[in-house]
Amino acid sequence: MMFTKIYEGVKNFIKENYKSLIALAIIFALFMVELPYAIYTPGGAVDLNERIKVQTEYETEGSFNMAYVSMVRGSVPFLLISKILPDWDIVKKESITYEGENMQEMMERERLYLKESQDAAIINAYKRAGKEIKITKTINNVSLISEEAKTNLKIGDNIISINDVPVDSLETLQDVVQKLEANEQVNLKIKRNNKEQEAYATTYETNEGIKIGVGIIQTYEYDVEPDIDIKSKESEMGSSGGLMMSLTIYNKLVPEDITKGKKIVGTGTIALDGTVGEIGGVKYKLIGAVKNEADIFMCPEKNYEEALKVAKEKNYNIEIIKVKTFEEALEKLEDLK
Repeated sequence: MMFTKIYEGVKNFIKENYKSLIALAIIFALFMVELPYAIYTPGGAVDLNERIKVQTEYETEGSFNMAYVSMVRGSVPFLLISKILPDWDIVKKESITYEGENMQEMMERERLYLKESQDAAIINAYKRAGKEIKITKTINNVSLISEEAKTNLKIGDNIISINDVPVDSLETLQDVVQKLEANEQVNLKIKRNNKEQEAYATTYETNEGIKIGVGIIQTYEYDVEPDIDIKSKESEMGSSGGLMMSLTIYNKLVPEDITKGKKIVGTGTIALDGTVGEIGGVKYKLIGAVKNEADIFMCPEKNYEEALKVAKEKNYNIEIIKVKTFEEALEKLEDLK
């Protein structure tokens, strides 16, 4: 009896409201169906003083802030909005993923880039500040799997050995593979989800020699003095925060406040040798810096002209500093008034 009443009630509700329910279902479907596009939108800035903590760190009056780009899914409603808002730009997913790669694999690789940039930032800052840092382990992470590859490896796997040869670098992996013939299977020991297991790959011939079709990103384990802790959100990824992280860490390790009391927002990758690399989305990052009332925007030399162009078009009153290396960034900060 109770079931019959519930059934009749639901049926009557649907009859009375079916048009609204259909409309809601269509709207839901439009948001959920993802087209092969993504949309870049102006981002913001993250105060790295709040994210990076160093034991016995020095105080700072100003701040280093990591500029970021926001990205939303390429669903129909967002694509329509991007046609109205001037700083929402549509990009094809194929331009941000490798051939044959899905968005989840792309994001996994970008998380590896984030860890790589954090490691490079720590190593640069500690060495320049004259602090103790000892690299204890190099981790070789699978960052790319080509369409030609015949393997059960996944992006994010840590390669421990190949044919029982310990892999301490990309060169070691290449040396073993180059000595093989095409269509040979190699046995790999890997760590996946913190568990060691076996994997395989099959060699194939290319114009550059024998390959197994994987790319590697190296990250590190190390001992440092003083201790450091870097926090990041699950949604954060990519290497473009490397420069600003290295400056933040260095500023916490030395007595002089290199911010000179200013709010400095910036972007740029950082390599182990201190080279500052080009980034994408400088337009959106500059917009975010101005929105966050930055005094200075710092960017790689290769992004400088684009940043100047955007600043001129939007009539921004912000100082833009270009740098090629971590050392040059420190020198230009030293010259700040």
